[in-house]
Amino acid sequence: MTYAHFNAPAVSAPTISSASMLVELSISVWTGRKKDKRASDDVTYNNHADVGVASVNKKLLGDCEELVAVQKFAANVRSGHYAMTMPWSDSGLRLLPTAQFFKYNEQITALRTEFDRLVEAFLAAYDWEVMQAQTKLGNLFIRDEYPTIESLRDKFGFRINYIPLPDAGDWRGNMENETKTALQTQYAAFYQNQMEGAMRDVWERLHEQVSRFIKQLDVDEEGKKGKIFQSTIDHVLSLTEMLGMANFTNDPNLSLAEARLRAALRDVTQSDLKNDEFLREDTKRAMEQAIAALPSLM
Repeated sequence: MTYAHFNAPAVSAPTISSASMLVELSISVWTGRKKDKRASDDVTYNNHADVGVASVNKKLLGDCEELVAVQKFAANVRSGHYAMTMPWSDSGLRLLPTAQFFKYNEQITALRTEFDRLVEAFLAAYDWEVMQAQTKLGNLFIRDEYPTIESLRDKFGFRINYIPLPDAGDWRGNMENETKTALQTQYAAFYQNQMEGAMRDVWERLHEQVSRFIKQLDVDEEGKKGKIFQSTIDHVLSLTEMLGMANFTNDPNLSLAEARLRAALRDVTQSDLKNDEFLREDTKRAMEQAIAALPSLM
Protein backbone atom coordinates (compact mmCIF):
# COMPACT_ATOMS: atom_id res chain seq x y z
CA MET A 1 0.00 0.00 0.00
CA THR A 2 1.33 3.44 -0.86
CA TYR A 3 0.77 6.57 1.19
CA ALA A 4 1.04 10.25 0.55
CA HIS A 5 4.09 12.02 1.97
CA PHE A 6 3.70 12.81 5.67
CA ASN A 7 4.92 16.19 6.88
CA ALA A 8 4.85 16.17 10.65
CA PRO A 9 4.59 19.56 12.34
CA ALA A 10 7.85 20.97 13.64
CA VAL A 11 8.36 19.92 17.21
CA SER A 12 10.59 21.16 20.00
CA ALA A 13 12.92 18.64 21.59
CA PRO A 14 12.07 19.48 25.22
CA THR A 15 8.37 18.95 24.49
CA ILE A 16 8.95 15.50 23.04
CA SER A 17 11.45 14.40 25.67
CA SER A 18 9.04 15.26 28.47
CA ALA A 19 6.08 13.53 26.78
CA SER A 20 7.77 10.30 25.74
CA MET A 21 10.60 7.88 26.44
CA LEU A 22 12.56 5.19 24.65
CA VAL A 23 11.92 1.52 25.33
CA GLU A 24 14.07 -1.46 24.38
CA LEU A 25 12.68 -5.00 24.34
CA SER A 26 15.02 -7.97 23.99
CA ILE A 27 13.68 -11.53 23.86
CA SER A 28 15.96 -14.50 23.26
CA VAL A 29 14.71 -18.02 22.59
CA TRP A 30 16.58 -21.24 21.86
CA THR A 31 15.87 -22.22 18.26
CA GLY A 32 16.38 -25.96 18.81
CA ARG A 33 17.87 -26.21 15.32
CA LYS A 34 21.33 -27.24 14.18
CA LYS A 35 23.09 -27.85 10.89
CA ASP A 36 24.08 -31.49 10.42
CA LYS A 37 27.38 -31.42 8.52
CA ARG A 38 27.46 -35.18 8.00
CA ALA A 39 23.96 -35.29 6.54
CA SER A 40 24.74 -32.25 4.39
CA ASP A 41 27.83 -33.97 2.97
CA ASP A 42 25.82 -37.14 2.31
CA VAL A 43 23.12 -35.21 0.39
CA THR A 44 25.79 -33.43 -1.64
CA TYR A 45 27.69 -36.65 -2.44
CA ASN A 46 24.63 -38.77 -3.25
CA ASN A 47 23.35 -36.15 -5.67
CA HIS A 48 26.74 -35.54 -7.34
CA ALA A 49 26.53 -31.88 -6.38
CA ASP A 50 29.27 -29.37 -5.62
CA VAL A 51 30.40 -29.07 -2.03
CA GLY A 52 28.46 -26.43 -0.12
CA VAL A 53 25.32 -26.30 -2.28
CA ALA A 54 23.22 -28.39 0.13
CA SER A 55 22.59 -27.87 3.82
CA VAL A 56 20.61 -30.12 6.17
CA ASN A 57 19.21 -28.43 9.26
CA LYS A 58 17.48 -30.56 11.86
CA LYS A 59 15.09 -29.87 14.69
CA LEU A 60 16.89 -31.32 17.67
CA LEU A 61 13.63 -32.03 19.50
CA GLY A 62 11.37 -32.50 16.50
CA ASP A 63 8.07 -30.67 16.97
CA CYS A 64 8.34 -30.21 20.74
CA GLU A 65 5.05 -28.59 21.81
CA GLU A 66 6.57 -26.83 24.83
CA LEU A 67 9.37 -25.24 22.79
CA VAL A 68 7.01 -24.24 19.98
CA ALA A 69 4.75 -22.60 22.57
CA VAL A 70 7.65 -20.44 23.83
CA GLN A 71 8.68 -19.47 20.29
CA LYS A 72 5.17 -18.50 19.22
CA PHE A 73 4.57 -16.57 22.43
CA ALA A 74 7.80 -14.60 21.95
CA ALA A 75 6.73 -13.68 18.41
CA ASN A 76 3.35 -12.47 19.69
CA VAL A 77 5.01 -10.39 22.41
CA ARG A 78 7.19 -8.66 19.82
CA SER A 79 4.11 -7.91 17.69
CA GLY A 80 2.32 -6.42 20.69
CA HIS A 81 5.39 -4.37 21.56
CA TYR A 82 5.51 -2.91 18.05
CA ALA A 83 1.77 -2.16 18.14
CA MET A 84 2.02 -0.13 21.37
CA THR A 85 5.17 1.81 20.45
CA MET A 86 6.54 3.86 17.58
CA PRO A 87 9.77 3.43 15.59
CA TRP A 88 12.79 5.47 16.64
CA SER A 89 16.16 3.97 15.65
CA ASP A 90 17.63 1.09 13.67
CA SER A 91 19.10 -0.30 16.90
CA GLY A 92 15.66 -1.48 18.02
CA LEU A 93 14.80 1.40 20.34
CA ARG A 94 11.10 2.34 20.14
CA LEU A 95 9.33 5.53 21.16
CA LEU A 96 6.78 5.17 23.96
CA PRO A 97 4.49 8.10 24.82
CA THR A 98 4.50 8.77 28.55
CA ALA A 99 0.71 8.53 28.58
CA GLN A 100 1.05 4.96 27.32
CA PHE A 101 3.64 3.91 29.90
CA PHE A 102 1.43 2.45 32.64
CA LYS A 103 -0.68 0.46 30.20
CA TYR A 104 2.41 -0.77 28.35
CA ASN A 105 4.34 -1.62 31.52
CA GLU A 106 1.39 -3.50 33.01
CA GLN A 107 0.96 -5.61 29.89
CA ILE A 108 4.66 -6.26 29.29
CA THR A 109 5.13 -7.31 32.94
CA ALA A 110 2.29 -9.82 32.65
CA LEU A 111 3.74 -11.10 29.38
CA ARG A 112 7.17 -11.56 30.95
CA THR A 113 5.60 -13.62 33.74
CA GLU A 114 3.84 -15.84 31.18
CA PHE A 115 7.06 -16.15 29.16
CA ASP A 116 8.92 -17.36 32.24
CA ARG A 117 6.17 -19.89 32.96
CA LEU A 118 6.33 -21.30 29.43
CA VAL A 119 10.13 -21.54 29.59
CA GLU A 120 9.95 -23.45 32.89
CA ALA A 121 7.37 -25.81 31.37
CA PHE A 122 9.75 -26.49 28.48
CA LEU A 123 12.74 -27.06 30.75
CA ALA A 124 10.70 -29.49 32.86
CA ALA A 125 9.93 -31.52 29.74
CA TYR A 126 13.42 -31.20 28.20
CA ASP A 127 15.01 -34.46 29.38
CA TRP A 128 11.99 -36.46 28.20
CA GLU A 129 12.03 -34.66 24.85
CA VAL A 130 15.71 -35.51 24.37
CA MET A 131 14.92 -39.18 24.93
CA GLN A 132 12.07 -38.94 22.40
CA ALA A 133 14.39 -37.25 19.92
CA GLN A 134 16.46 -40.41 19.58
CA THR A 135 13.46 -42.09 17.96
CA LYS A 136 12.41 -39.04 15.95
CA LEU A 137 15.83 -38.32 14.45
CA GLY A 138 17.15 -41.83 13.98
CA ASN A 139 20.73 -41.71 12.71
CA LEU A 140 20.65 -37.91 12.81
CA PHE A 141 20.62 -38.00 16.62
CA ILE A 142 23.91 -36.94 18.22
CA ARG A 143 23.74 -36.69 22.01
CA ASP A 144 26.60 -34.20 22.33
CA GLU A 145 24.55 -31.61 20.42
CA TYR A 146 22.11 -31.23 23.29
CA PRO A 147 22.97 -28.61 25.94
CA THR A 148 22.46 -29.22 29.64
CA ILE A 149 19.41 -27.71 31.29
CA GLU A 150 21.66 -25.24 33.14
CA SER A 151 23.22 -23.88 29.94
CA LEU A 152 19.90 -24.09 28.10
CA ARG A 153 18.24 -21.80 30.66
CA ASP A 154 20.68 -19.04 29.70
CA LYS A 155 19.51 -19.20 26.09
CA PHE A 156 16.13 -17.75 27.09
CA GLY A 157 15.79 -14.13 28.08
CA PHE A 158 13.21 -11.38 28.41
CA ARG A 159 14.62 -7.93 29.07
CA ILE A 160 12.93 -4.56 29.00
CA ASN A 161 14.73 -1.22 29.41
CA TYR A 162 13.23 2.26 29.67
CA ILE A 163 15.54 5.07 28.58
CA PRO A 164 14.94 8.82 28.94
CA LEU A 165 14.71 10.61 25.62
CA PRO A 166 17.57 13.15 25.57
CA ASP A 167 16.95 16.74 24.56
CA ALA A 168 18.33 17.84 21.22
CA GLY A 169 20.60 20.34 22.96
CA ASP A 170 21.83 17.92 25.60
CA TRP A 171 25.54 17.83 24.81
CA ARG A 172 27.86 17.68 27.82
CA GLY A 173 31.59 17.66 28.32
CA ASN A 174 34.39 19.91 27.26
CA MET A 175 34.36 20.58 23.55
CA GLU A 176 34.82 23.52 21.28
CA ASN A 177 31.71 25.65 20.81
CA GLU A 178 31.86 25.13 17.07
CA THR A 179 31.89 21.34 17.51
CA LYS A 180 29.08 21.45 20.06
CA THR A 181 26.97 23.63 17.77
CA ALA A 182 27.53 21.27 14.85
CA LEU A 183 26.54 18.26 16.96
CA GLN A 184 23.45 20.03 18.29
CA THR A 185 22.39 20.94 14.77
CA GLN A 186 22.97 17.40 13.52
CA TYR A 187 21.06 15.82 16.39
CA ALA A 188 18.20 18.32 16.11
CA ALA A 189 17.80 17.25 12.46
CA PHE A 190 17.94 13.59 13.49
CA TYR A 191 15.39 14.28 16.24
CA GLN A 192 12.94 15.89 13.84
CA ASN A 193 13.41 13.16 11.23
CA GLN A 194 12.85 10.37 13.74
CA MET A 195 9.75 12.05 15.13
CA GLU A 196 8.31 12.44 11.64
CA GLY A 197 8.98 8.75 11.01
CA ALA A 198 7.32 7.75 14.28
CA MET A 199 4.20 9.80 13.56
CA ARG A 200 4.13 8.57 9.96
CA ASP A 201 4.20 5.00 11.23
CA VAL A 202 1.13 5.60 13.42
CA TRP A 203 -0.69 7.32 10.56
CA GLU A 204 0.04 4.51 8.11
CA ARG A 205 -1.06 1.79 10.51
CA LEU A 206 -4.24 3.71 11.32
CA HIS A 207 -4.95 4.40 7.64
CA GLU A 208 -4.54 0.71 6.84
CA GLN A 209 -6.84 -0.47 9.64
CA VAL A 210 -9.55 2.12 8.90
CA SER A 211 -9.47 1.22 5.20
CA ARG A 212 -9.81 -2.46 6.10
CA PHE A 213 -12.71 -1.66 8.42
CA ILE A 214 -14.53 0.32 5.72
CA LYS A 215 -14.27 -2.68 3.39
CA GLN A 216 -15.74 -4.91 6.08
CA LEU A 217 -18.66 -2.50 6.52
CA ASP A 218 -19.35 -2.45 2.80
CA VAL A 219 -22.48 -3.98 1.25
CA ASP A 220 -22.24 -4.77 -2.47
CA GLU A 221 -24.94 -4.20 -5.11
CA GLU A 222 -26.33 -7.68 -4.53
CA GLY A 223 -26.75 -6.99 -0.82
CA LYS A 224 -23.84 -9.16 0.26
CA LYS A 225 -22.30 -7.82 3.45
CA GLY A 226 -18.63 -7.84 4.29
CA LYS A 227 -17.56 -9.84 7.33
CA ILE A 228 -16.82 -7.62 10.31
CA PHE A 229 -14.12 -8.58 12.81
CA GLN A 230 -14.00 -7.26 16.36
CA SER A 231 -10.21 -7.37 16.16
CA THR A 232 -10.30 -4.72 13.42
CA ILE A 233 -12.46 -2.46 15.56
CA ASP A 234 -10.07 -2.95 18.47
CA HIS A 235 -7.06 -2.14 16.28
CA VAL A 236 -8.67 1.07 15.03
CA LEU A 237 -9.49 2.15 18.60
CA SER A 238 -5.99 1.31 19.83
CA LEU A 239 -4.32 3.25 17.01
CA THR A 240 -6.72 6.16 17.49
CA GLU A 241 -5.57 6.30 21.11
CA MET A 242 -1.96 6.16 19.94
CA LEU A 243 -2.66 9.02 17.50
CA GLY A 244 -3.77 11.17 20.41
CA MET A 245 -0.73 10.23 22.50
CA ALA A 246 1.60 11.02 19.59
CA ASN A 247 0.16 14.51 19.22
CA PHE A 248 3.07 16.07 21.11
CA THR A 249 2.38 19.56 19.74
CA ASN A 250 -1.40 19.48 20.28
CA ASP A 251 -1.95 19.90 16.57
CA PRO A 252 -5.67 20.68 16.01
CA ASN A 253 -5.86 18.55 12.86
CA LEU A 254 -4.64 15.49 14.74
CA SER A 255 -7.04 16.22 17.58
CA LEU A 256 -9.94 16.53 15.13
CA ALA A 257 -9.10 13.24 13.41
CA GLU A 258 -8.86 11.50 16.78
CA ALA A 259 -12.20 12.96 17.93
CA ARG A 260 -13.97 11.88 14.71
CA LEU A 261 -12.72 8.33 14.98
CA ARG A 262 -13.60 8.06 18.67
CA ALA A 263 -17.10 9.40 18.04
CA ALA A 264 -17.69 7.02 15.14
CA LEU A 265 -16.80 3.97 17.24
CA ARG A 266 -18.18 4.98 20.62
CA ASP A 267 -19.89 1.91 22.16
CA VAL A 268 -19.96 0.19 18.74
CA THR A 269 -19.48 -3.60 18.69
CA GLN A 270 -19.23 -6.26 16.01
CA SER A 271 -22.65 -7.60 17.00
CA ASP A 272 -24.27 -4.16 16.74
CA LEU A 273 -22.89 -3.59 13.25
CA LYS A 274 -23.87 -7.06 12.12
CA ASN A 275 -27.49 -6.73 13.22
CA ASP A 276 -28.22 -3.02 12.66
CA GLU A 277 -28.09 -2.00 9.00
CA PHE A 278 -28.58 1.70 9.77
CA LEU A 279 -25.73 1.70 12.32
CA ARG A 280 -23.55 -0.13 9.83
CA GLU A 281 -24.24 2.49 7.15
CA ASP A 282 -23.74 5.42 9.54
CA THR A 283 -20.48 3.97 10.85
CA LYS A 284 -19.17 3.38 7.35
CA ARG A 285 -19.97 6.97 6.40
CA ALA A 286 -18.30 8.30 9.54
CA MET A 287 -15.20 6.19 8.88
CA GLU A 288 -14.99 7.44 5.31
CA GLN A 289 -15.23 11.04 6.54
CA ALA A 290 -12.56 10.42 9.15
CA ILE A 291 -10.12 8.82 6.71
CA ALA A 292 -10.81 11.58 4.19
CA ALA A 293 -9.63 14.06 6.82
CA LEU A 294 -6.38 12.19 7.45
CA PRO A 295 -4.67 13.25 4.17
CA SER A 296 -4.93 16.85 5.40
CA LEU A 297 -2.33 15.81 7.96
CA MET A 298 0.10 14.82 5.22
